[in-house]
Amino acid sequence: MNREDSRQPRRALRGRLYPAISLVLALVFAGGEAGAVETTVVVRAKAKDAMFIGSSFGGARVIVRNAETGEILAQGLTEGGTGAPDVVMAETISRGVTVTDARTARFKAVLNLNEPTLATIEVVAPRSQGQAMIRASTQVWLIPGKELGVDGLILEIPGFAVDLLEPRAAGKIGLSDGKATIPISANVVMMCGCPVTPGGLWDADRYEVGAMIFRNGDGIGTVPLTYAGEPSKFAGAVEVHSSGTYDLRVYAYDPRTGNTGVDRTVIRVVE
Repeated sequence: MNREDSRQPRRALRGRLYPAISLVLALVFAGGEAGAVETTVVVRAKAKDAMFIGSSFGGARVIVRNAETGEILAQGLTEGGTGAPDVVMAETISRGVTVTDARTARFKAVLNLNEPTLATIEVVAPRSQGQAMIRASTQVWLIPGKELGVDGLILEIPGFAVDLLEPRAAGKIGLSDGKATIPISANVVMMCGCPVTPGGLWDADRYEVGAMIFRNGDGIGTVPLTYAGEPSKFAGAVEVHSSGTYDLRVYAYDPRTGNTGVDRTVIRVVE
């Protein structure tokens, strides 16, 4: 066999290898996109000691970020219902039992991942009550093609949504015979928008609701607010004897769960 004939098999082998190597290199320099896998991410926001935060209360804002780079991978609002009370608020929930159904509020995103990615997931809720919004966040590894459980990732939002109804912001009340009465009323609901009523699932009799009063920056006392006969409404009044700027901070507190909520307003009392 001459030298030329001995080179033929090697040339044939190179002819077969070069296209394969080129394909591998092309995938590498393409950043591995060809290996990306669709990965479903479901996030839900649940009010502490209450239901899921859904469309009826403006939803919860969800942001999914790459924890390493800060890049936003997905964002949007939870949409859907608050869930089934007999399931979500059951006294005991067995391990592994789902607490959601197809109608329960959620945010869903489909990401293309080609490697395990540490994600920071942030939720801000409730969107319909700016004065009451709370931010919660956690981190979780997203694995290509793997879902975050049957219920998805659930973040808890603590608190009450307190909405001060009266007195109106920047209002003015005049003294008469050296005194004035400031009426106070507020709407107090769970962070899912669930109502508070005496003896109800969210029992008004169990919660402490009051108004802390400040005059010209100095605290002058706390006035209790009581259930006012309508779901979630609490009311009271404070008598004052001096003109000045009054800062009213209405709060709700559940001593059993530690849930808290606050709203505030400022009014003027004049001669």
